[in-house]
Amino acid sequence: MLFVKIRSTNNVRVNISSYSFVTTNYRVMRIAGINIPDKKQLAIGLTAVYGVGRAQAKKILGEAQVLPTAKPTELTAEQENKIRQLIEAMTVEGELRRLIGANIKRLKDIKSYRGIRHMRRLPVHGQRTKVNSRTVRGNVRKTMSSGKRKLEKK
Repeated sequence: MLFVKIRSTNNVRVNISSYSFVTTNYRVMRIAGINIPDKKQLAIGLTAVYGVGRAQAKKILGEAQVLPTAKPTELTAEQENKIRQLIEAMTVEGELRRLIGANIKRLKDIKSYRGIRHMRRLPVHGQRTKVNSRTVRGNVRKTMSSGKRKLEKK
């Protein structure tokens, strides 16, 4: 429901009767508990769902026979339901987060190399640690100042 305030032209106090309530057939597209952004194209907006990337979104829209450039407000109820069914058939959102968390916990429990790297909060996929990943390790270096030493006041 959208609320529109009608302003009075003279300097008289505006009371509640000057408010006009305008109802529209505005629906928010909601998939897997996530609101899909209305102003973005569907190929981009579907990526708001955790576990759906750009390529997956285009594949879903192809199967649902919906243009990737369409906006969520332009869809019919049948198209919206078809997209919802296709996404809910996948492992997304909370279920996917639990699955990934369980996999990481399993690696930690068996004390594999990757599990130990997760425990120590270090990069897992072979990245270098001397130069990069300093913020994760807590080794944040401050940038050097102008070089002049500040004199202490006596």
